[in-house]
This record gives sequence, C-alpha cells and structure tokens, in this order.
Amino acid sequence: LPFSPFFWDQYSTTNLGELELSKVIAVLPLGAIEQHGPHLPLNVDSALIEGVVQACLVHLKGMDSFSDLPVLFLPTQKVGFSPEHNSFVGTLSLKSSTLIALWTDILESVARTGVKKILLLNSHGGQSGLLDVVGRDLRQRLGLLIYSCNFYDLPLQQASQNLFTDHEKRFGVHGGDLETSMMLALHPELVNQQKAQNFSSYSEKRAQQFPILGNGKSAKMSWAMQDYNPLGACGNASNASTQKGEILVQNFGLQLFQLLKELHQVSIDF
Repeated sequence: LPFSPFFWDQYSTTNLGELELSKVIAVLPLGAIEQHGPHLPLNVDSALIEGVVQACLVHLKGMDSFSDLPVLFLPTQKVGFSPEHNSFVGTLSLKSSTLIALWTDILESVARTGVKKILLLNSHGGQSGLLDVVGRDLRQRLGLLIYSCNFYDLPLQQASQNLFTDHEKRFGVHGGDLETSMMLALHPELVNQQKAQNFSSYSEKRAQQFPILGNGKSAKMSWAMQDYNPLGACGNASNASTQKGEILVQNFGLQLFQLLKELHQVSIDF
C-alpha cells in the first residue's frame, strides 16, 4: 500500500519526529467486537469507524498540504467494553478498568511525542461513558486538549436525515436500519440480509407505558442486550439498503473532516 501521511503507524520514528507534532491532532478510533443480531458480523463497530475514517481521508487528501490540517489516525482499538452483549456467542469484552488503562497508556505515549490535541473517535455506545473518564484525567494531568466524539452523533445533513423515520432514529440503536445500511455499503459480503428483520425493542413498550422511565432521558437502565430484544438487535434492518449506507458513510466522513478543521483552529491556551 502507498504511504499515507495521515496514519501514525506508517511513519518511521525519524520521519514522525520531523513533524511539528505540537500542531498535530491525534485521533484514536475506538471500536468493538460484539454481536449485532443474526444478520451482521461481530466486527460492525470496528468496521464502521474505519469506514468513516476512510471517507474522511478523501477530504483530508484534498487539502493543499498535510500542514493545512495535520491529522494522524492511531491504530483502531477493535476490542472494547461490551459486557451487555456477553450472553451472545462471539462477543469480546475488556473490563472497564482494563480499557481505561489501555487507552490511557496509548495516549500517554502520544503525549510524550509532543502532541497536544487528541480526538477520541468512538463507534460503540456501550463504552461512550469511559471516553470522558479517560479524557478528563489526561486533561488534568498532562494539560492536553481532548475531545471525544461518537461518530453517530455527528450532524446529519438533510439528505441523511430524511432516510430514517423518527421512530427508527430513537429505537433502531443496534443492528437496525442505520448500521445495516452502512455495512451493506462497506462490507456487503459480511451481511446476511435474508436474516434481517424488524427487530422490535422492549424500550418501545416502556415509552408507551411510562412517561418518566420510558422517555429516553430521565432514567437510564443498566441493561443487557437481551433486555431489548432476544435476538440481540433493535431496529428495522429489513429496510436497510446500500444506497442509504453510502449516503451515511459520506455524511459522517465529511462531518468528521469538518470537526477536525474546527479542532485545528481551537487554541490550547486556556
């Protein structure tokens, strides 16, 4: 593969040291290996985050020079914190203490090079709370500017917003229309669409019965995936399509690029 200036691990130690690392944004992509229902592979979260990175690279390569937006993607961390899926065969999960230590060790290594700006780029909702734990610790101890981002929380352009119903946006949280469509666009050979269906979620019933417990904001259940659907997915995966997936991947790639441009402009002088 040809050398890419945007990937940390493709540099030699000499060439990396020649960069003006104090101006670099280091991005740590965070995935997971966990079940996503009967129709999707275990690597969905890791595959999606890498697909979004690749879509972002198209825009980064369009810059006049690397120094215009100096971004270095660190190796994707493919195993995450997924205990809520441990009842399903194939899920790999680290303890929260292990994962916090792992991410911290990696980012301390990054900080030793002189990098001051870091983006934690996450694809697995079940570990999003750990990003803030790691980020605030490193901010306080090392004076880094750290942002965390779940890629699916990036803005949706109008063309992407219209692809899904409000119902699917709220309840299709795992292996539903969005994730299945993106996987059809990125890795169709790994999707068994014949097994896709409308995976209803028990949270839909709670939303109808309980105005506080079920409003999706006021109270959060400590959940396991089977609490939502015994097949391990939520959302209407039968509605998924390659076309919708391609639109989503491009949307998130562009929005990640825009986020990085803004982060490049933010001062680290607090």
